[in-house]
Amino acid sequence: MTLRVFAAAAGLSVLVIGILQSVASAQQPDSARDAFSICGSGQRITCVVDGDTFWFRGEKIRIADIDTPELSPPRCQRERELGLAAKNRLLDILNSGPLSFKGAARDEDRFGRKLRIVYRDRRSIGDILVAEGLARNWQGSRRSWCE
Repeated sequence: MTLRVFAAAAGLSVLVIGILQSVASAQQPDSARDAFSICGSGQRITCVVDGDTFWFRGEKIRIADIDTPELSPPRCQRERELGLAAKNRLLDILNSGPLSFKGAARDEDRFGRKLRIVYRDRRSIGDILVAEGLARNWQGSRRSWCE
């Protein structure tokens, strides 16, 4: 009898722990919303570096499915203009609602940036920037924007 009470009590404990874990995960959804700014020279917490790189809660994220024009340094005036447009558009998109993240084939790039596919309203931010002409689908290497 004591064994049954213990087993029932143990079963109840497992159930309670399971409920608590479910509640905890419900309070921490897969999506997130923070106010982004343009990164400056100070500490980077939640800000945009360029059209495909941003900081989110102190973690540097590289959008894994796209390539955008370089800003540091741009190789031509066209790349500079497109790069600034991509950076500003990314800022607008990131500030327009909750985000969700999906891992890529590799966790990090050679610069230590987390590689993630980033979604807003279940649509890849990379797809949005590509459709607007501010990014290209990532093909494994950078190509010139100056042609």
